[in-house]
Amino acid sequence: MKNTFKYRLGAVGLVALAALAGCGGGGGGGPAPSEALVSLPAKDLQWRDVPGTGGIRAANVRGEILGQGPYEAFVEFPAGYVNPHHFHTQALPTVVLSGVFYAIFEDGKKVQYPAGSYYYIPGKLPHFSGCEPGTNCLLFQYQADHFDLVQTPATR
Repeated sequence: MKNTFKYRLGAVGLVALAALAGCGGGGGGGPAPSEALVSLPAKDLQWRDVPGTGGIRAANVRGEILGQGPYEAFVEFPAGYVNPHHFHTQALPTVVLSGVFYAIFEDGKKVQYPAGSYYYIPGKLPHFSGCEPGTNCLLFQYQADHFDLVQTPATR
């Protein structure tokens, strides 16, 4: 199972990073002069607990998920973790690498995102989210500026 996890992390992570590289709009086929190689095998990721979350961990790839400015990071939710009703001030694109993550939007329907799924939550869209019981959820996410989670009154 450990090798499968590393394979998924490496393969899907590379796909996600390749997709990000293609979104830069450079158009020239090569890296912009200010870009540098980012090479992080899974064994070199530096995981840390996200304070005040009860078990969420993150490993930055570029930037700082809890800082200011753009970031790219792996985020791990414990199995069974439930986020409160909330929104993010900016769009949150995410690739699910393992586990089954879910979201419940304004229509009240629960959408499950198993490994290999992608979702893009527009900024200020209220929702619930979490990781289904059984297996931790590993996500890869990125934003143009810092991560935030603004709690809102539950609407259901």
